[in-house]
Order: sequence, then C-alpha cells, then structure tokens
Amino acid sequence: MNVAEAYEHCESLTRAAAANFYYGILLLPRDKRRATCAVYAFARRIDDIGDGRFDPREKLELLDAAARAIEDFSTASVDPVIVALADAHLRFSLPIDALEDLIAGVRMDVTGATYQSFEDLLGYCRRVAGSIGRLCLAIFGARELERARALADDLGVAMQLTNILRDLREDSANGRMYIPREDLVRYHLSTDGRFEGEEGQMDALVRFQARRAGEWFDQGLELVPLLDKRSGGCVLAMANIYRRVLARIEADPEAARQVRVSLPIWEKAWVATRSLLTAAAG
Repeated sequence: MNVAEAYEHCESLTRAAAANFYYGILLLPRDKRRATCAVYAFARRIDDIGDGRFDPREKLELLDAAARAIEDFSTASVDPVIVALADAHLRFSLPIDALEDLIAGVRMDVTGATYQSFEDLLGYCRRVAGSIGRLCLAIFGARELERARALADDLGVAMQLTNILRDLREDSANGRMYIPREDLVRYHLSTDGRFEGEEGQMDALVRFQARRAGEWFDQGLELVPLLDKRSGGCVLAMANIYRRVLARIEADPEAARQVRVSLPIWEKAWVATRSLLTAAAG
C-alpha cells in the first residue's frame, strides 16, 4: 500500500470514529491533518484492543505486537495505519515515547489497575491522553516548546477526566473503576464499582470531578497562544466540544449516568467554526 492510500484509510477511519476530534482536525492544513489522522487511527486501534472482547492474555499479546510495530517504522508495511504513522514520523518526528505511553496506559486497563488517589489516576491519564497531546504537538509545532509539551499533556488529562465522567455507566458495567478510591470514600460511596450510596452523594461526586476537569482545561488551554492560528483553532475546537459535554454532565449528573452525553453534529460544527475564528482573532 502506498503512503497516499494509507493516509486516505486513516482519514476515513477518523471521520467515521472520531466523534469529538474530527471537527477540530478538519481545521488543519492538509499535511498536518493527515498526520493527525494517522495518530488517531493508531490510538483508536490501541483503544479498541483494550475495549475488545478478547481475553486479557490475547489483549496483551496484541499490545505487544503494536509495540513491536512502532520499534521499527516502515512505509513498506502492508498495514495502512503503520504506513501512515511511519510517514508522519518521518515528517514531524513523532515522539516514540508518547506512543509507548499510550500502549502502556491501555495495558493498565487490561490488567485491571485501580486508583487509590488522584495522583495515581493522573499517571494513567497522562499515558492514555497526555500522550496524544504530545503527539499532536509534534505535528502542530509551537513556541516555548517545553512549556507547550507540558500544557498539551495537561489538556489531554482534562479530556480524559471528561471521558471518565461520560463513560461512568459503561465502565461500571465492564467492571472498570477510574474514580479514585479516596474520592469514593470522601463521598460515602461504595468502592467496588457499583457506586452504591445516596443519589445526592453520587451527584456531588460527579460535580466535584467535573470541576476538577474544568481546572485542567483552564490550565491546558494556555497552550493555544503558543500555536499557529489553525493549530490553535483545532485545539480550541476539540477542547470546547469536550467542555460542552462536561458542562452537560455537571448540570445533570443523574441524566448523564443514564445516557452517554454527546453533542449533535450541528453544534460540533458550530463550535469548530467559532473556535477557528477565536484563534484567528487572538
């Protein structure tokens, strides 16, 4: 498979699967858009392994295979995702350690990691989501690069904290617990994943976690002025879509536990357009 076909595959996959990211990615120039889609396609593959119906041993073997694939990138591969990712690496020097972090984070899911404290959870978030922020930053470029890397990582944490709140019901059904145990104890809730306790206590916990995520967004969005206008618009679009999801969860935690919160297509498109204009004006 040639490189152009590989990128087309990744863009098609991203368009179909990246419900909240694609509207921001569309704001990028072609070369950056294609590379970002390659990163997303690889991240989607790793995430799908973690969420798949394989047994844990098979999942770990698949993750090991993914790790080997990024040890020696080759555009001669027959795998379109690896072909595109290899070309993106050649063009933008993608940080291999960030790809390794992503795989390591999903390994934590497979092995059933739990989190006693927020600091414990923070390490997981930086692996599965901060890593994506650092990969995207390599594609975007930035002023004050070291500071920008830290802020990109922080923004990834904010998005992952939002994902955790959005997916509480699904994760609980699958036996996964991402809320730190210290927070469950603080709000007098069961620590075994069933979220047993008074309804008001659960609502209070969700609102607390939402405020925490909001603080990480405030911090991470200091990245935008360090980027060019179109990259800044992309980041703003992604972040603002997530913040709208977060606001809906915080406003009605009970409803958010019953139905997975999402935005309609028209609202995502509107947020993306407005974000690009905001970045251009800034």
